[in-house]
Amino acid sequence: MVREGALLVDVREGHEYEEVHAEGARLLPLSEFEARYGELPKDREIVMICRSGARSARAGQYLLDHGYENVVNLAGGTLAWAESGLPTEGGKG
Repeated sequence: MVREGALLVDVREGHEYEEVHAEGARLLPLSEFEARYGELPKDREIVMICRSGARSARAGQYLLDHGYENVVNLAGGTLAWAESGLPTEGGKG
């Protein structure tokens, strides 16, 4: 479970996000990530999520490399989130 106050950032593309995503996740597609990562706050924990954890791990490392300190990757991604029975939103949620 994501800690209260943490920002959940989904780095999948829009069509994937609309299909199903973790409830409350903010979409910031990997294809736009380098141009837009500055929109993310440095004063909150950021939890990166994608489908299975690979893309979000890359995005999280990018943030760490660019001065962010409180960044974690959600192991297993949206698949694990949904399989754990955590709340989802979207067409198949």
